[in-house]
Amino acid sequence: MKKIFLLLTATVFLISCSKDKYTISGTAKGVENGKTIIMETQDAMGGLLAVDTVKVENGKFEIKGKTLEPSFHMLQVEGLQGKIPFILENGDITIEINKDSINKSKISGTYNNDEFVKFNEELEKIQKSLVDFQTKNTPLMNTAQQTKDTVVINRLMREFGEIQKNVGETTKTKYTTYAETHPKSFISALIIQGMMNDPAVDSKKVEKLFASLDASLKSSKPGKAIELKIKESKMPSVGTTPPAGAAPAPGNAN
Repeated sequence: MKKIFLLLTATVFLISCSKDKYTISGTAKGVENGKTIIMETQDAMGGLLAVDTVKVENGKFEIKGKTLEPSFHMLQVEGLQGKIPFILENGDITIEINKDSINKSKISGTYNNDEFVKFNEELEKIQKSLVDFQTKNTPLMNTAQQTKDTVVINRLMREFGEIQKNVGETTKTKYTTYAETHPKSFISALIIQGMMNDPAVDSKKVEKLFASLDASLKSSKPGKAIELKIKESKMPSVGTTPPAGAAPAPGNAN
């Protein structure tokens, strides 16, 4: 009985420890040994900051560390074009690099990364009509431009604009619906943060979405930024007449 108890205790300890650290187990088939992989994130000025670097060994690599909260990161592989976006968070993350097409690399292993993958797949479905239209009509547009056929050019631009508008509206709806239904997802916090920068978005709607977020997300960097924006939006502008009965500003009392 004592041995069973010790085994259970050790198991619980190992599980709790794994939640406090991250391990990125990566495969990079076809990438030469010794090639550098850089893990990057954005700095306060919007530039890229190298967080960690590792070397590829026998088509594999591993990055270990600890983070206080989820955050958006990217992998840059030496000699390959493009970057692999993912969400760095404590837990076991798996990244399979596709050296021939970086955007087809696979990410899995933690809640937020699984959600990130599914969310992007759904966005791709929404935007498929735009891609299909461009694929089908690019040769026709090129010919029309060469022959200066303004009738065809204007028609194609008008049709493309209508599809673009529909895709934009559907995408906005998707963002809002996702944030409403996924209060524990880091993506929801990023969506709400983005909504704060859109003057056309109803501020009450944003406040409601923020209020529904999990407490851990409210205390994250995006969460704190949202909260600050909400508070700033409620502050009276310079020159605004104070409400009736408000106390006079210091130095203005009669």
